[in-house]
Amino acid sequence: MREAYHVELEDLAANLADMSLQAAAAMKKATQALLEADLSLAEQVIGDDQKIDDARAESEEKAYALLALQAPVATDLRTVLAVIHAAESLERMGDLALHVAKAARRRHPQATLPEPVRNYFAEMGELDVRLAEKVADVIKSRDVEAARALEEEDDRVDEIHRHLFTVIMDPDWKHGVAAAVDITLLGRFYERFADHAVSVGKRMVFVATGKMPGYAHDEDL
Repeated sequence: MREAYHVELEDLAANLADMSLQAAAAMKKATQALLEADLSLAEQVIGDDQKIDDARAESEEKAYALLALQAPVATDLRTVLAVIHAAESLERMGDLALHVAKAARRRHPQATLPEPVRNYFAEMGELDVRLAEKVADVIKSRDVEAARALEEEDDRVDEIHRHLFTVIMDPDWKHGVAAAVDITLLGRFYERFADHAVSVGKRMVFVATGKMPGYAHDEDL
């Protein structure tokens, strides 16, 4: 029985890691759809979002079943609790990629992003994808230092997000109000995706150490 119980715990972690990779793939495709006005890719992200939602539901169901039937303690209890919270963040990451894809679809066949900001979104997309892929590794390895290092890339996303406001508020901005609104919303989607990735990493630190690190963005998480 105990061996089967630990297999179930390992399965929970594997499910979470897979969710993070799904979110990474979704954001990679969504960013490409955004930059290239690729309707087919945008539709693919939109159609696949339910898979991440289903994975969250499955993870939570298994986690609650373990709480009810096995009464885990110490590290095992922290693992189950972390799964419940992390699954929510990972689903949100998928939803944020979905929002990016929907923005690309809404403006198709026109480009959503004017030229002055395209490189910023390309970089944020790369950072977000890399963060989600690293989160998958952290979930499997429970590497505390790797989890803490996620904040460095999140800081760069925050920096770009802040800079976007200076770009659209510049008196020389010539791309209109609609583009500025799109950029504001899209920048927020990328920034929140990174924040949720860091949140999952901190849940893994909690599993490994029993201590929950502080958040730089507590009011948003």
